[in-house]
Amino acid sequence: MRKVSLFIAMSLDGYIADREGSVDWLTGQDGEAGSMDSYREFIKGIDTVLMGANTYRQLVTELSPDEWVYDGFMTYVITHKEERSSEKIRFVREDPGGLIRKLREEEGKGIWICGGAHIVRQLVDEDLIDLYHITVIPTILGSGIRLFEDGKREIRLRLTDTRTYDGMADLVYVRR
Repeated sequence: MRKVSLFIAMSLDGYIADREGSVDWLTGQDGEAGSMDSYREFIKGIDTVLMGANTYRQLVTELSPDEWVYDGFMTYVITHKEERSSEKIRFVREDPGGLIRKLREEEGKGIWICGGAHIVRQLVDEDLIDLYHITVIPTILGSGIRLFEDGKREIRLRLTDTRTYDGMADLVYVRR
């Protein structure tokens, strides 16, 4: 069965975006992106990306408007709107939990939950995430979009790895 991983960054106070939805604060303490070796290592084990429509729109309009950054992966975008899919990007109007259950049974590498918070919350509530790889950014936002908010259940985790660089801390957890 394929593994499902959340690989995401958050502020020290638990936000994945500021109150305007921006992520321009996602840098290390010296203002650099830092060594993203953990990202390069992580993507070797995945071939599928799942994200919400807001995350997709932010990627194609703000973060990388000229190039699809996940070209080597099959991407599923959960949306409520009718949109045209391509060979590598599928827009689906499906329950995230149901989609993950279906994808887990297919052949392939791991599945990456890329965002956003609403998708993450649903998958946490259904306990469908196997690995939590969270990079803590040395910034306190005070408000914005929380990564984990209003959860329906407690999920106990085991810390399996840590790494620090440029003031950021990677924390890797698996379910106990």
